[in-house]
Amino acid sequence: MDLATLIGMVGAFGIVITAIFLGGSFTQFVDVPSMLIVIGGGLAATLIRFQLSDIAAAFVTGFKVALSGAGASPRDLITEITNLGEIVRKSGPLGLENVDVSDPILAKGVQYIADGYELEFIKESMERERDLQLSRLSEGRRVMKALGDSAPAFGMIGTLVGLVQMLANMDDPAAIGPSMAVALLTTLYGALISNIICLPMVDKLDAKFDVDELNQTLIIDGVCQIRESKSPALIKEMLVAYLPEKARAEMVEAA
Repeated sequence: MDLATLIGMVGAFGIVITAIFLGGSFTQFVDVPSMLIVIGGGLAATLIRFQLSDIAAAFVTGFKVALSGAGASPRDLITEITNLGEIVRKSGPLGLENVDVSDPILAKGVQYIADGYELEFIKESMERERDLQLSRLSEGRRVMKALGDSAPAFGMIGTLVGLVQMLANMDDPAAIGPSMAVALLTTLYGALISNIICLPMVDKLDAKFDVDELNQTLIIDGVCQIRESKSPALIKEMLVAYLPEKARAEMVEAA
């Protein structure tokens, strides 16, 4: 689990709620019409732009990515792939049958090698799976970005609605308060949803996209090299190109 995301979201909402309690009553900041305008309007506007199934999948992907850990680092993957290459060199492809592999994508590639599939099939299959995964992340990002843009916009719409209601009832003091609540709270709700939930998830999905693209491409190249029975030293030398220059030098020195 990514504790930074959990701590950040809880901390952000906690600070706002604490400030509310220190300044007055929490019920003053609860307004059902404002919630309907921001949440309902934001979701409705997002539905216009995407299919319902895409929105549901985006929420699942967004929260899953936001709360999941970083996964294996490229450096660890290179070490593991090099070790797998050593096993194949000593025992052949069948030596991979009972090997425990940490990454599920790498495990699938290892199973392909152990089953004796051709190089072209392995490469095409793994590249297709990588592209589909990246496409899902990209679609999830687009949906979250759309909702993050819609929430503040509907907050502003709610503010205008509240102001119109207030100005239309200036002769009735009892109606001014609720209208002003709608005018102000919709802006607050829109800002909270956008800046604490949606836009941070967009950044998380962007980061996950870059990490997955690098790691899965590295894995595909490594699996192909193992399938071609390249030496572990050559496999490692080719894969360290995926690392930043500093990490590349450190790995070479460690070897």
